[in-house]
Amino acid sequence: MENNGAKGHPADALEPGETKILLDVKGTGVINRIWMTVMDRSPLMLRSLKLEMFWDNETQPAVSVPFGDFFGIGLGKTASFHNALFSNAEGRSFQCIIPMPFKKAARIQITNESEKRLSHLFFDINFEKLSTWNANNLYFHSYWSRDTATTLAKDFELLPRVPGRGRFLGVNVGVNANPVYKEHWWGEGEVKMYLDGDRSFPTLVGTGTEDYIGTAWGQGLFYNDYTGCLLANKDSVGWAFYRYHIPDPIYFKTDLRVTMQQMGGNRKELISALQKQNVPLIPVAIDDQTKLHPLYKKDSIVQLDKPGLPDGFSNFYRSDDVSATAYFYLDKPGGTQKPLQPLNIRTTRLRK
Repeated sequence: MENNGAKGHPADALEPGETKILLDVKGTGVINRIWMTVMDRSPLMLRSLKLEMFWDNETQPAVSVPFGDFFGIGLGKTASFHNALFSNAEGRSFQCIIPMPFKKAARIQITNESEKRLSHLFFDINFEKLSTWNANNLYFHSYWSRDTATTLAKDFELLPRVPGRGRFLGVNVGVNANPVYKEHWWGEGEVKMYLDGDRSFPTLVGTGTEDYIGTAWGQGLFYNDYTGCLLANKDSVGWAFYRYHIPDPIYFKTDLRVTMQQMGGNRKELISALQKQNVPLIPVAIDDQTKLHPLYKKDSIVQLDKPGLPDGFSNFYRSDDVSATAYFYLDKPGGTQKPLQPLNIRTTRLRK
């Protein structure tokens, strides 16, 4: 209607502290596509913009995540890629094609929590109106968290326990490796899924972080429909990767919790040298290519220079800066997780 229809209002500005409602619709429907772009695509801005989604007039958002991380790549970064759920054609746009059904209403909003004015925000949100609600529909949810220094021997929660019935869609993860471990490999940790009452031991257990996303023996740049690594920068010791459970669905009936061990590995003598320098680590095991020699004890730490220990590849617990965006469907429209972490946690020590 503006400028006599001659592209009079293609974008909005977003002042510091301002919230812009992108979609507010009543009735039954399903969102099929979200496309957005912003002029400022710096890591600081992509982490400072808060994207929220509310279903069926709930007051608690089902989605409350940093804008950049939501669209499929961690660490507040951009990259050119496409997969089954997200795409970024040339590293300058953000697109999501996850179906998001709603029974009574849908509201999507974005808030600029930075101290800087965002001059240009463009968006398309495409949805269908539906005449009936399918009782088998589930509501889309997303959860983001960051731990700037994970605790030794404590698994990072990709998704804290969620009560209810649903489906785990997958996760994208960002790791800023702690430089105190030099260039030693960080990705030996297993991904674990605790389903339907699991507490001490999970139903599903992986074999290593790079294995979880479908590669092996380290992790380089690649992407495909369901798994990929979009950032693998040894100079800035940053990695961003994803795994989406589309052909291998993960369903749960009563609850779900997903974790990732914080564990690295390298030759025993190299890790022993770190240990002698009082670098924070806990040896886990040594693989001498004939068998695995367990070392981990909850009440004591084994010294790797102890006489009699075999040589080989040593796994060890370590502490890194880890963040993750989890995606899941749930039988409840309202939010089940803690509020999004404050801006200082989201943006501290961001690497350009």
